[in-house]
Order: sequence, then structure tokens, then C-alpha cells
Amino acid sequence: MCGIVGIVGSRNVASQLYDGLTVLQHRGQDAAGIATVDGNHIRIHKGNGLVKDVFDEASMSLLTGRVGIAHCRYPTAGSEGSAEAQPFYVNSPYGIALAHNGNLINTEALRREVFEQDRRNVNTESDSEVLLNVFAHELDLQRRLMPETAIRAVAGVHRRCRGGYAVVTAVLGLGLVAFRDPHGIRPLVLGKREHNEGTEYMVASESVALDILGFRRVRDVLPGEAIVITTRGEMFSEVCVEKAARAPCIFEYVYFARPDSMIDNVSVHKARMRMGVKLGEKILRLRPNHDIDTVVPIPDTSRDAALEMSNVLGVKYREGFIKNRYVGRTFIMPGQSERVKSVRRKLNPIPLEFRNRVVLLVDDSIVRGTTSKQIVQMARDAGARKVYLASAAPPVRYPNIYGIDMPSVDELVAHDRSVEEIEKLLGCDWLVYQDIEDLESAVREGNPDLVKFDSSCFDGEYVTGIDPDYFKRLGQNRSDEAKLKRRAM
Repeated sequence: MCGIVGIVGSRNVASQLYDGLTVLQHRGQDAAGIATVDGNHIRIHKGNGLVKDVFDEASMSLLTGRVGIAHCRYPTAGSEGSAEAQPFYVNSPYGIALAHNGNLINTEALRREVFEQDRRNVNTESDSEVLLNVFAHELDLQRRLMPETAIRAVAGVHRRCRGGYAVVTAVLGLGLVAFRDPHGIRPLVLGKREHNEGTEYMVASESVALDILGFRRVRDVLPGEAIVITTRGEMFSEVCVEKAARAPCIFEYVYFARPDSMIDNVSVHKARMRMGVKLGEKILRLRPNHDIDTVVPIPDTSRDAALEMSNVLGVKYREGFIKNRYVGRTFIMPGQSERVKSVRRKLNPIPLEFRNRVVLLVDDSIVRGTTSKQIVQMARDAGARKVYLASAAPPVRYPNIYGIDMPSVDELVAHDRSVEEIEKLLGCDWLVYQDIEDLESAVREGNPDLVKFDSSCFDGEYVTGIDPDYFKRLGQNRSDEAKLKRRAM
């Protein structure tokens, strides 16, 4: 999962791109980069680390230009190390910089095509660089550089690429080109700002990036749509794929997106509140005479759901854990040992909220189970009589293949296990999961036009289809063991 931003402004945009990245930092803490168009030059600065660590006054002063893109990354398969920091750049045709959020599932076939058929070289293991070269080749085939030809080039990308992707590119001599995969799996939103010197446009992974810069949210970029914004501030758009079937990733609403964002015209905050209502109602159906004394969220993402659950259950809501703000999201941590160590550094219980109580802990989801197991034990150590655990999402039984770094199936605590077996493994007195129908309903209530979602990590149904041996390759690349081997090389 990554965060992307693109701006066409009336003055230098580097500082705005920086500010946009800072509010998307939750989407990736591994690397960051900015590329700007300055006349006949594309200026790029990128590196490993947080946004605030990658850029300083000297590097920002070099990023001149009224058109620019930016990216913050967390590592998925083949995207570790400084060489994979984005944006990527190619000098032919014209000069193109690209930033990408998502994952292609036919990367290896495309890599061969790009080399043997397109006669282009891919220098890293990143699927984003492959995607850049596919777009560059398709644009080169058009022979002329115009908004219409850029849109046709994006149509060529859609024909060749499979997976989930939201993309921003800066093209010398044209401006900004942004596009979203035919299913709209990864989010991308369009914003507009009227200025004394003209109209300015912005695209970003989440609407919160528009908010901080004073851009008005116009709409979400449509599945399969290409948007071209010229250096003169003219906007062109077209859905350039025959079959566009919207199926946004539901895990954005569960965990990844900020609660103050709107994605596909749904408030993430409200969606999470509705998740809490539905899960609370399920608990009342299963245990109408429950003995829960207190509902405690596992910060931060579960707070909205936990508060609504406490209202439905008629019990107290209490903050029982204090979070260290200077430790990154444990889900994004690169290795199991790092995740284990970071949980204790990240959370500390308040014993007064646990002592002699039956406590219902609420989390947004349970992926590996490592964090949950430790937190359950922390609650017991703090004096809880019983520890119940509720997940606002269904059991995560399958890998996500569209840009969320969920591990191989062997590392998923719910894979091939019953709820009772998971309950025993995590050490809680009772474990309750959200039903997938209730989760999808909680999101759909915000936008009835969302008929289908990518809920593949819960139900194993992949909207793009998959090759038979894909999961074997995925497991080899995404397991913690594989990541440790790559870092040791």
C-alpha cells in the first residue's frame, strides 16, 4: 500500500506535494519521493525513510516547477531498498516520471514483454517500473503528444496490465496523466481549486490530502478512467476500457484509509461506525445476556467501531491503552521479530481500566495474530477477569494480491483454522468476527452504487482472476523468510 499525489498548479508545487505526502504517511513509511516538471527537465528527489527525513530545505529548493507528483511507500514483494523508491523515471519518449499504488499480478509476463517486444529495460524488481515502461511504450506508439493520445496510451496499459493500480505520471511537454485500474480497486480522488491565476487540479490516494491543501473534492477517479491535466490547466478525461466494473478494496475502509477521508463517495469514519453497530448487534444475538463490563479499542483504527459497539451493548467505552505515537504501524513492519518487539513499544495498558473487569477488546482486523495475542495477554496482566476479542472485519484467510502486503497463507492466523481454534491460539476467552455480509453492507450504506467489493482477503474471490501458480510465487516473495533473505543479500 502506498500514497500518491499529483498537482498541476499556478506556482511551484513541491511544498504542496510535501504537505500532501505528510497526511498520507500512514499509507507507507518506508520511502518517499517527489518529481516536478520544470521546463524541459524533470527534477526528482527520493529516498528511504519518512517524508520529513527524506526531504530538507536544500532538496526542496531544487524541486521547482508547476507540475509534480509524489509518492510514499511501504514495501511489498520486490519493493525493498532505495532502488525501489518512487517516482520512477524514463527519458523516452519525452521524459516520464511515474508513481504507483497497487500491485500488478502479471508482472513477470509483462517484464518479458517489455524487454523482448517493447525493447525496453527494467532495472529493478518493482512492478511499478514495469508499469512505467508499459505506459511509455504505449505512449511512444501514438507518435504525437496530445491529451487524446495519452488517453489512448492508458487504454493500452489497461489492455496489458492486470491487478490493482492507481497511477500518477508527469509527462514532459504535456502535464499530468492519472489513471485507475478497470475495477477501481485502489483509490484515487480528483480535486480542484480556483486561484487568482487560474484553476489548479490535484489527484491523491485519499481526500484528506485535498483537504489540507484547500482543494475541493470533485469526485473519485472512475474505474478504468484516464485523466489528463495539461500544463495550461486544461482537463481531459475518459473511461478507456470496455468493461469497467467497480470493486474497490474493502480493506481500505477497515484499516488503511484515514477516518477523515472519503473513498468512492463513502465516509471512512461513518463506515467504521456502521461496522461497530453491526458487530454489536451480532454480539447481542449470540450473547443477549453478556457479562461485558467495558469496551476497549485497540488504537487507533478501531475507535469508531468500538464506540458504536459500546452504545449498542449498553456498556462503558474506555480507553485502556496508551499508544506511543513514534512507533510505526505494526502491520507494515517488515519482519515477524520486528512486529513482536514493536507491540510492547507501541502500546501500554492502563491497569485501572482492566482490573477485575470483563473486557471486550475491539480491533479493526486480525491478520497474523501476533499483535492480538500479545494485547490479550497485556489485558490479562493488567488484571482483567476475562478478555473477549472482537474483530470489525471477518477472518483474513487469503492473501491480498492488489498492493496490501498480507503474507503468505501459512502466516495468516485464520487460514485453515476455525474461529474456536483461533480463539485458543490467541488466548482470549471469546472471539467474535464481523460477518462479511455485514461488513460490505456497512460500507455500501454510504454509497448504494457500490454493488461489488474486492473482499478477496476474506472470501478468496479475486476480481481480476489469477493464474494457477500465482500463490506459490506470492508466498515465495511475501513471506517473512523471503524478506529476511532479501535484506541479508
